[in-house]
Amino acid sequence: MKVMKKVLLAALIAATPMMAQVKEKIEVPYIAFPIKMGKGFDVVQANCLMCHSFGYIINQGRQSKKFWEGKVNKMIVHFKAPITDKDKKIIVDYLFKHYGNGKEQ
Repeated sequence: MKVMKKVLLAALIAATPMMAQVKEKIEVPYIAFPIKMGKGFDVVQANCLMCHSFGYIINQGRQSKKFWEGKVNKMIVHFKAPITDKDKKIIVDYLFKHYGNGKEQ
């Protein structure tokens, strides 16, 4: 019986946002991220921007080449991004050139 009450309570809590009503117009702000064009951008656009905004990249701050390699590896290994070895190198080079800090490590 306790399990049933917990399930019912969880379902009610999950459904609560569906019952919310707002009478005024809601406008979601548009944020334009400053994207740096350059060699490799087309590969970044095809492989990275299909899953997340460019803001995710910019918000990392200026980082080392090793950092960007780690981020791209994380997308491949943990998030199963279908990035080829050739595209991986292009992406890392692009990110390091435009959003890197000039340090390899």
